[in-house]
This record gives sequence, C-alpha cells and structure tokens, in this order.
Amino acid sequence: MSRLTTTFKAIACIGVLGLSGWGAYEVLRPSYEGSAGITYGAAYAPDRDRDVDFHIWYPATSGGKAIIVGGNGVFHGTPAGRRAPHQQGQFPLVVMSHGAGGNAGQFGWIASELAQAGFVVVLPNHPGTTTGNASAEAAVRVWERPKDITAVLDEITASAAAYPFIDTGRISMLGFSAGGYTAMALSGARVEPDRLQGFCDETDHGMSDCAFLAHFGVDLHAMDLSPAAQDLRDPRISNAVIVDPGIVSTLTDESLAAIDIPVLMINLGDEDKVPAGVYARPAAEQIAQATYRIVPDATHFSFLARCKPAGARILENEGELDPLCDDAGGQSRLDIHTTLVGQITQYLQAAVAQ
Repeated sequence: MSRLTTTFKAIACIGVLGLSGWGAYEVLRPSYEGSAGITYGAAYAPDRDRDVDFHIWYPATSGGKAIIVGGNGVFHGTPAGRRAPHQQGQFPLVVMSHGAGGNAGQFGWIASELAQAGFVVVLPNHPGTTTGNASAEAAVRVWERPKDITAVLDEITASAAAYPFIDTGRISMLGFSAGGYTAMALSGARVEPDRLQGFCDETDHGMSDCAFLAHFGVDLHAMDLSPAAQDLRDPRISNAVIVDPGIVSTLTDESLAAIDIPVLMINLGDEDKVPAGVYARPAAEQIAQATYRIVPDATHFSFLARCKPAGARILENEGELDPLCDDAGGQSRLDIHTTLVGQITQYLQAAVAQ
C-alpha cells in the first residue's frame, strides 16, 4: 500500500471519528428550558446576486437544544434554544440591522429579550460589512444594506408557509450605527451624495470611520456615490427604532420631513459627548412622528455584546482601533443593555398595538 493511500485512509478515519465525536456532542447537548428559540434562514438578494443569511429568534417553549449564540473570546454569547418549539400564534416581526463590521450573533442580548416579550426578530448578516466579510469600499456602498433587508422581507412574506409564526402585517425595524442608517433609509431617509463624498473632508466627526477609510486607501471623491440618493423606503415597515445612526448628517432635510411612520431615535452617552457622526437630535426634530431619547453614561459601542475580562486585551493585540469594550464608566454594559431593552421593548409593543 502506498504512503499516499495510507495517508488518505488515515485522514478519512480521523474525519469519521471527528464527525462521530461531533454527533455525540450534539446528542448529549442538554435540552433547552427557556422561551427564546433560534433558527436560521437565507434570502436571495438580487442586487448582490447572492444569498443573505439571517438569524431568526422567536417565542419558544421548552425543547430543542441549548446553545450559546454569538460568544467568542471577546464577547459573551446568549443562551437560546436551537429549533425549540414555537409558541402558538403569530407574532409581530422586528428586523434588526447590525453595525459595520458587526454580525447578527452580537445582538442576542436584545433579540432574546424581544423574543421573550412576544416578537420574532430577524437579524441578517450584511455581506461586505459583517465580521469576517468586510471591506472599506463595501462600507461606503451604504445603499446595499437596506436592499438586504428588503430581500429578507421579500423572502419571508412570499413564504408564509415556512414562517407561519410571523405576523407580516406588523413589521418594525431596529438598527444600530450603520444599521441605524439602514433603518432610516428603509423609513424613507435619503442620502445627499455630495455630502457623503465630502464626509471626511474637514472632520472625522468624532468617529474612526474616516481613519478606517484612509487606512485602506478609499477616496470618497473617487467613488460613484450617486446610488446613495435612491429611495430605499420599504412600505411594509410600520415603525422604527434607530440607535446612534451612522452618516446621519448626510441625509436630506426633505426626506427626513417626509418620513411618515413613528420613529424612536436614541443616542448613547451624555448629549454633549455623543460623537457628531451619530448625533441624531437634529434629524429627529425634522421627523413628524419621532421621539428622541438619550441613554446617559454610555458610549457608542455600549450597544455591542458584553465583553469578557480578556476581551479588551485581545482586541488590542489584534490591532482593533476602536475601544469596543469601553463604556463611560458610571454604569456597566449590562445596566445599559437593561435600559435599552426596556425602552425599545416598550416602544415596539406600543407601536404594534396601534
């Protein structure tokens, strides 16, 4: 027998043993005893000519397998029941958009709470601006993200038999940072391309975005940003919650004034310390049905999952430019999350009840 054949057989045996071990691990994984289930889906996005994958959190009963969603060496994950039985009935839908460089798994801290409060939460991973699949140029093509959400809604509304637990007549939008812009665009806000091209000309807006673009040699003036002006509103969305929205200063006054759905806009941190790049009060004042709130003693990154003790050091060693694990210091990230969960849940419950 040749050495090559022997090697292939050894590799095959290792693979079988590995799969057997994984299968045993899955069988021995404990049953879930909570009320927040999770499953996964995908939607074809025509503008990307590829699928966009998404997480689905939903009100569940005990059963399925107990898993941790989104945990790694830096961030804590969230317990969930994979394919746990659905609670009976149909539930309003919240579509959630993560920030640039983030991912769906980071938001279990609020998706789980919303599921337990009676919502189905769908969280797409935006290609090009998701952890492990991100680039500076993709981050500038902001118009792609709202189209991801529309593609996901197309999939869900066209496949009622696959999603019988979702009430597609009650759809809310929730977004953080770049996801906040995404939520605003889907609500009817439109970008002025000239403002976007000049975004980094005179200031960094108190954020690292412009340094990030410069580091990768992206010149906004060399890009065709005209598609950012298009109308990306999705009329199926009946209300929105927007937290620290990115590029909010590039949105046109006319489009903000034309938004005709209820909107909750939240800034994280004392108002005089909110970075200019995400400061939302001026935009909120132009939206007829907007409510503006501040969550004091927080930072822009307080919406991320809670960090583990070694998280900040790991990020520093990896060359991360932003202090993703830092909060303002007066209250813990858990406390900030508790406040956000309370405000957002209360707002969404009132909105879908109307």
